Amino acid sequence: MLNVKNLSFSYHKTPVLKAISFNAKQGENIAVIGESGSGKSTLLKVLYGEYDLDQGHIFWKNQEVLGPKYNLVVGYDFMKYVAQEFDLMPFISVAENIGKFLSNFYPEEKQRRTEELLEVVELTSFAKTKVKILSGGQKQRVALARALAKEPEIILLDEPFSHIDNFKKQSLRRSVFKYLKDKKITCIVATHDKEDVLGFADKMIVLHDNEILANNTPEHLYNNPKDKLIASFFGEFNELKSASFVYAHQLKVVEKSNLKAIVKRYYYKGRYYLIEANLDGKTVFFEHDKELKKGLSICLSIVK
Repeated sequence: MLNVKNLSFSYHKTPVLKAISFNAKQGENIAVIGESGSGKSTLLKVLYGEYDLDQGHIFWKNQEVLGPKYNLVVGYDFMKYVAQEFDLMPFISVAENIGKFLSNFYPEEKQRRTEELLEVVELTSFAKTKVKILSGGQKQRVALARALAKEPEIILLDEPFSHIDNFKKQSLRRSVFKYLKDKKITCIVATHDKEDVLGFADKMIVLHDNEILANNTPEHLYNNPKDKLIASFFGEFNELKSASFVYAHQLKVVEKSNLKAIVKRYYYKGRYYLIEANLDGKTVFFEHDKELKKGLSICLSIVK
């Protein structure tokens, strides 16, 4: 289990993380979200032992994770960290990068692990390709596979799919997160993308103003967003007098209601149209199955 107790960290005397406490069980997937500058990436670096704490403690099982004051080499064998900078070896192949730190005393096992991870990150056909000619997204996938090569007990992922094309992201997420669950590898993933969280994360930590604003399951936070930051992560939302936060899909056009609005414009979203309207001088958004003309008077109802 990862146990983070009252962690605080400052960078050049500027507070970056304040009184952070949470747990992660073996095999659990914890997503960390927040605005840019909220401390997501710094939290991963601190968990990895890259920085010394101002106060607090980090334990993995019974071992305390300590910073550079206590370790000549940053990091621990049981933990891997995949940063947004990939730090790969450009002049050797994808397969060689993945197997670089696996023992040559067991060549068959090394080959098996390399082939398995090439499949996980969907790069089997690029096994012999030199890394220097890969795209940014492909390099990101190599970095993921290399981090998993020695089967860490815990992995820290910083925006792990940010460079990957949209058409590839969905299948890759399923493949990587399934592998982590199957191997019972604890995962802490910092992300701004809800698709990295929904369907995969067991818990979601929301960072705001250097502190934990919320820590619960994605389902709970979706159904009970106590702050605009949380609601905005899940999609378009509205603040109405009659309810705290209402998502765009929860507002429906009806024949009669006390919520009377005027259509301002619409946006085509594929399976629906996002309608922007004026409600008592305030802009609201709702989903509809077809476009609505500007100036049209409508009535809305909240359907949860």
